[in-house]
Amino acid sequence: MKEKLKKLYNWSNTWTGTIVIVLIIIFFLAQAFVIPSGSMKRTLLPGDALFAKKFAYGVPIPHIPWLEIPLLPDFRGDGHLIDGPKPKRGDIVIFRYPVNPKMHFVKRCVAVGGDKLMVRNKDLYIRIQNNDEKTKEFAKKMKADIATINGEIWVKNPYMKQHLGIHHDPKVDFPEEVINYGPIIVPKGQFFMMGDNRDHSDDSRFWGPVPYKLIVGKPWFIYMSWDENYTIRWHRVGMTVDEIEKELRVGKKPYLTYGCKTNEK
Repeated sequence: MKEKLKKLYNWSNTWTGTIVIVLIIIFFLAQAFVIPSGSMKRTLLPGDALFAKKFAYGVPIPHIPWLEIPLLPDFRGDGHLIDGPKPKRGDIVIFRYPVNPKMHFVKRCVAVGGDKLMVRNKDLYIRIQNNDEKTKEFAKKMKADIATINGEIWVKNPYMKQHLGIHHDPKVDFPEEVINYGPIIVPKGQFFMMGDNRDHSDDSRFWGPVPYKLIVGKPWFIYMSWDENYTIRWHRVGMTVDEIEKELRVGKKPYLTYGCKTNEK
């Protein structure tokens, strides 16, 4: 056994071994992504370079990096080699853009299959599994307000008190069909995604829910962060989303630390 481990160690130090190990990590464990836009600001910023935990929701079919060509057929028909937990309400998820699966998007999952959802005057309303009692329980858990509309109980803006990066821009008006969206019932096995920067986000309000086959993983931690002038945001390096949200909850503004744009309040 000792001899085998020694051989494995020696092989891992060769160019071939190093390349194989790196590819296994990229294909199955972790992959680097850079946040390209401000749709998740103030939680994740443009220029945040992060590792994705690719095994968070099962093991997706590996793709050749940059070319985004699948290495294996979709045997199961759900885009994954191994099934796993599904995204939960409130999770930040990395997924393939339904309009162009070669692109990756990062958004927050706000509703899952069976939930009823609508947007009214930019406010998000959800009925958990289209059920009054489950909606009340979820509202209590999220410390969110309840509204009765057309005889149905809805939870209003359920994530804003727990995830303080979610915000609106009063200076921006989205198209009418997005300001007042739905109601819809999210299809089974699909997930409704929205950006935390609600009025600057291309998300499920425009192109619909995301099927499980396009789910890639979730953010792990930020390994580097820089602004548009390539100034490094040292404070954000090494942080997880949970740590960023913890700072937001105690009144800090990690999106305004050194290297971040300071013209926002």
